[in-house]
Amino acid sequence: MITDPISDYLTRIRNAIMANHRIVEIPASNIKKNITKILYEKGYILNYKFEDDNKQGIIKIALKYHPVTKQSAITKLERISKPGIREYVRADKLPRVLNGLGIAILSTSMGLITDKEARKENVGGEVLCYIS
Repeated sequence: MITDPISDYLTRIRNAIMANHRIVEIPASNIKKNITKILYEKGYILNYKFEDDNKQGIIKIALKYHPVTKQSAITKLERISKPGIREYVRADKLPRVLNGLGIAILSTSMGLITDKEARKENVGGEVLCYIS
C-alpha cells in the first residue's frame, strides 16, 4: 500500500531519469493522469499512453532527452504538499519556480493547473509539486 501516490509517481520518474530509461510505467489514477497531461503540454515529456489492465490501469510515459547531450528535459522534481503537511497558497502568494522557467502544479477548485494558469485565473490552492 502506498501512502502518497503523487510522491511515488515523482520518484518513479526521477529514478527512470537517473537510469537514463526511455519509458517509465506507473500505476494510474486520475490525479496522476492529470499531472502527466500537464507535463506533456508543457514539454517535459515526449509522449504518454494510458493502458487498461482490468485493474487500475497503467500510465506509460516516454521521457524527453536532449539529442546531443543526453540530458533530460526534467532536471528537478520536488514534492511540496505532503499527506502530513499540506501546503496551501492564496492567489496573491503563488510560487515562482526558477523565476518562471519551471512550473508548480496546484490542485484548485478548477482542477489541476500550473502556477501561471492560476495567476491568470486568480485562484489559489494546494501546491502539489515543483518541476523544472
